[in-house]
Amino acid sequence: MTRGRAGSGARAWCWYNWGDHGWATPVAAVLIGPWMLALAGGAVGARGVLVRAGPLVLRADAFPSAMVSLAALLQLFVLPAVGARIDTRAAKRRWLAGACVAGSAVCVGLGATHGGAWLAAGLLFLAGSLAEGVSDLTWQGMLPELAGPEDLDGLSARGTALGYLGAGVVLAVNLLIVDLHASLGLSKAVAVRWCFVVSGLWWLGFGLPSLRWLRPRTRGRALAPDRTWRRLRADWRALAGQRHAARYVLAYLCFGDAMSAVIALASTFLTNTLFHDDTTAATPFLFELILVIQFIAMGGAVLAGFLARRVGAKRVLVASLVLWSGVIIYAYAGLHTQLDAVVAGALIGVGLGATGTLARSVFASMVPVGREASFFSIYEVTSQGTAFLAPLLFTVVVDLTGSFRQAILSLIVLFLAGLVLLVRTDTDAAAAGALARPAGAAEAAG
Repeated sequence: MTRGRAGSGARAWCWYNWGDHGWATPVAAVLIGPWMLALAGGAVGARGVLVRAGPLVLRADAFPSAMVSLAALLQLFVLPAVGARIDTRAAKRRWLAGACVAGSAVCVGLGATHGGAWLAAGLLFLAGSLAEGVSDLTWQGMLPELAGPEDLDGLSARGTALGYLGAGVVLAVNLLIVDLHASLGLSKAVAVRWCFVVSGLWWLGFGLPSLRWLRPRTRGRALAPDRTWRRLRADWRALAGQRHAARYVLAYLCFGDAMSAVIALASTFLTNTLFHDDTTAATPFLFELILVIQFIAMGGAVLAGFLARRVGAKRVLVASLVLWSGVIIYAYAGLHTQLDAVVAGALIGVGLGATGTLARSVFASMVPVGREASFFSIYEVTSQGTAFLAPLLFTVVVDLTGSFRQAILSLIVLFLAGLVLLVRTDTDAAAAGALARPAGAAEAAG
């Protein structure tokens, strides 16, 4: 496929995101944080010590955020090499299929955890996060192959919106399982475990068939591992040589890091703040709240694509970061009831849809031909791989103070830093630099 060519490939690209959100929302955003919190707390108590290594102590209530940090560190070391490997082999579809199958298997494995299996749940979460990271960088790397510069915002918005719609549907199914657990002859805990299984089957059942219509642009020759690492170093040098693109990546490192942390830790924050770590009581409300957020985020994605065509993607992206900063302040100072959480969730939905859509399409315009997966591995690292900074900060604050409110407030620093860097980035110059780069430069670097 080449730039500007859409058709069935573009539709399949959008439909894969419908399936991929079987992990991204029901598992990563709703279930896994409270589930790890419940397993760890059940083993040692909410403030009990899980791990002690000299002066370092990990308590049960900090376990979910600690695992988010560890998962991000794992991606930091793995994803850039995967991205370089995918580009040199032109093997995006094969890697996407592997990530889909692996992530689905992890979901089924999580459905088997119970009792004091907090370590098993944590290890499975690490594996699932890595599979999701590979899936995301590969999927996003296909965007500039499927749309020309004038279509990037629109296709990104459609893919994002369909992903949130799919997440809403699978969340509704999971909510029915939880609400009807007694009629189904299940305890609520077992119902939650079945939700993991349903989410995995959703990703596999919708994600894998969509790959039939996604074809690589060219079939590149395989490179030896040392050539792959050489290509990776060349990719980093190429990005560093594009001054405005590099500044944008730094901006995204900050606000993408904070946004990922909010998404990953919101359910844990609400379970602690509103339900005093009672996962059983929190789960139905979290399902309903995040179900609402999905549909609002779908609208936010469509609205962002519409506004971007009229006032420019960068301006809308800046406005979305101002909104995120306001949400952080509100969560710290004004969130005391379930109604407050709904208000915060609605604002998060708008920000999530707008920021996710435009951050991707703006970066896609900066990617040289032939380096899609490589550059998007860097993008994914800033979104996931370096996202250990925000949850690590969250973990430290919770460990020291026991206050989830102070922990959530600390994330505003990253949103503001990203906002300042974004304002100072000339996105038009970065896009022009990518178009001016010869198409053969990528292959020469390999």
